[in-house]
Amino acid sequence: MNVNFAERAHNHNWKLDPIVRSLLDTDFYKLLMLQFIWKNFPAVQVTSEVVNRTVEVRLAERVDVAALIDQMEHVRGLRFRRSEMVWLAGNTFYATRSIFEPGFLEWLEKDFKLSRYEVLEDDGQLVLRFSGLWTEVTMWEVYALAIVSELKTRSALGQLSELELDVLYARAKTRLWDKIERLRKVEGLQLSDFGTRRRHSFLWQEYCVQAMRVSLNQNGDERFTGTSNTALAYKHDLEAIGTNAHELPMALAAMASEGSDEQLRASQYKVLELWQRSYGGSLLIMLPDTFGTTQFLQGAPDWVADWTGQRIDSKDPVVAGDEYIGWLMQRGRDPRGKRLIASDGLDVEDIVRLHEYFRGRIRFSAGWGTLLTNDFRGCHPRGEDTLGPISLVCKLMTVEGRPAVKLSDNARKATGPASEIERYRQVFGSGAEVGAAVVV
Repeated sequence: MNVNFAERAHNHNWKLDPIVRSLLDTDFYKLLMLQFIWKNFPAVQVTSEVVNRTVEVRLAERVDVAALIDQMEHVRGLRFRRSEMVWLAGNTFYATRSIFEPGFLEWLEKDFKLSRYEVLEDDGQLVLRFSGLWTEVTMWEVYALAIVSELKTRSALGQLSELELDVLYARAKTRLWDKIERLRKVEGLQLSDFGTRRRHSFLWQEYCVQAMRVSLNQNGDERFTGTSNTALAYKHDLEAIGTNAHELPMALAAMASEGSDEQLRASQYKVLELWQRSYGGSLLIMLPDTFGTTQFLQGAPDWVADWTGQRIDSKDPVVAGDEYIGWLMQRGRDPRGKRLIASDGLDVEDIVRLHEYFRGRIRFSAGWGTLLTNDFRGCHPRGEDTLGPISLVCKLMTVEGRPAVKLSDNARKATGPASEIERYRQVFGSGAEVGAAVVV
């Protein structure tokens, strides 16, 4: 953990300092979803696109396009290493050995490749667009976001002297320690790292993960449960954390959108049926807010209540958690045996508050993301804000030529053509509730 960040940042003077050094440097859920797509939709064509929701930050002015392309091409040239494949094949994930099928692992090692891409500029923003087979496009999400995020970091660091870099990281380490100190006092805490996609850098994420593990897991108390970053889980013998994301219901809805309204509405449950055929146990965590949580729960088949838990995304976690608990009780299930995961823009104050609020009512855990691995706010030695986190996302745009839509519980996060968003709102009955401002 003794990393000289100032010297490391100051010496970016070789031809290519890779940001992504392994194809395992991605969120674990992407691998689970890739196997799901490979098994169920191997011939489906999609497009996806990186979007900067923090529009006041003009990324095209902060990220060098040539460096971006170099980094993207480097990732395209990577292959899964034999030792990584052995680990994926033999390790236990979520108390399940051989979670990845032999046929999938053989394909992953021999035939997996990343799709073609475009890098464009539009009114000061970078546009990264990916197109091809869904199996070739889906993995770009985390690689691309991590690359853009770290190139933004490197651009800002390149303006600082080595002494200023030393001051910057000293302040960031102090901030991280202050956060950890507060978390150490919380009994029964369950916390994991979700910070890959918008991290300050890979090395900083690794430092944060190691600091959390050393500080929170003492005397048999395992408060830090693992990391979503598969490479870090592999390297440091940690639990790999993650299940699924909005991409799946968005894709199945797009494929159903030319059918009846009922087929479109039912697509959100078809995802769960297919997922349940591939995975079980702790991997049965639903993410119901793609088209609105309330309508999802109201129309869900009874068997959905047997799933292990729910991840909250854009809804107020208190409101969403209470809604889920009430729904479980109406369905005759005991919420105390279920898992509730919050992960959207959390910081220490939110984690502590939510842990206390749900204590004894449901098994609450927190996925701590950007404000763990990229919180340099107020740390800049010149008082500038060039290192602040931004809300960078990569979303499906089309599936088999049809628009992909996400409504979300926060209308600020809705994606898709306006006409399609309106149609989906009518079909799903989801109100356009404007939630909290999107920070990360």
